[in-house]
Amino acid sequence: MIEVNELTKRYGATTAVNDLSFTVRPGLVTGFLGPNGAGKSTALRMLLGLNEPSGGSVTIDGRPFRDRPRGLRHVGALLDASDVHGGRTAAAHLATLARGNRIPRSRVAEVLREVGLTGAARRRIGGFSLGMKQRLGIAGTLLGDPPVLLFDEPLNGLDPEGVKWVRGLFRRLAAEGRTVFVSSHLMTEMESTADELVVIGRGELIAAESLADFAARGTRSSVTVRTRDGVALTELLTAEGADVRPAGPPGQRDLLAVTGLSADRVAALAFQHRILLGELTTDRSTLEEAFMELTADSVEYGATQEPGATR
Repeated sequence: MIEVNELTKRYGATTAVNDLSFTVRPGLVTGFLGPNGAGKSTALRMLLGLNEPSGGSVTIDGRPFRDRPRGLRHVGALLDASDVHGGRTAAAHLATLARGNRIPRSRVAEVLREVGLTGAARRRIGGFSLGMKQRLGIAGTLLGDPPVLLFDEPLNGLDPEGVKWVRGLFRRLAAEGRTVFVSSHLMTEMESTADELVVIGRGELIAAESLADFAARGTRSSVTVRTRDGVALTELLTAEGADVRPAGPPGQRDLLAVTGLSADRVAALAFQHRILLGELTTDRSTLEEAFMELTADSVEYGATQEPGATR
């Protein structure tokens, strides 16, 4: 379990992380989300004792990570897959980590096999692709068979097969009762993998809840309606304050997208005016839509900003 309590980090007049508190529980995959500059990397570095907090505290299974002399036995972390010595082979790199943490040398072959790099064990890391370096970094996190695992953008450079494999790996690790904390910009992957989310913006907590609850906070849900009386229903719903747009191919008016009214209200109005509905479904906000909406005020640099403009 990871427990963050009022964590703060300042660099001079700049506050990178401000009074941040959340808990990451075992047995779940927890996604760590936030716009660029939100403070995610700084927070992860403080979790591992690489940056000293200006205030607050963080413990992993009840103790600060720095208090554990054989850290890889307790926490496996991948912060930057490219931060490795390119002149070493994959096997030598992992053997060095194993020796420093008193992990049996046999684990090197085991984790290389698990990440699919057995055939590259004797190759120098400098010739690896980014995807291979990601796999090697993941092998390093697994080396000590730790109960807690942290990953920062672990899918960068992976091909579709690799992404599918990592998704299954995270699920398996969580099912074994481990704490799995994953920072990523890939909303579709978080939607497919995460059980809970911690979302921050400008160094402050925006949400710490289940993925389903966070996605439901988006207000961009709509209702899809299919009816042969599209013109009549459009007039009726528009008069009630709804926004109604065609949802089918051009010229086809039997499928409508309705925002501003619930499915129950659409059904009630159609029933009252004897308009037969063939389909009525609610389309909830996707994780990406909810994220964009709820972090809009926390984006440091917007794509529509004029060069040189300030916010």
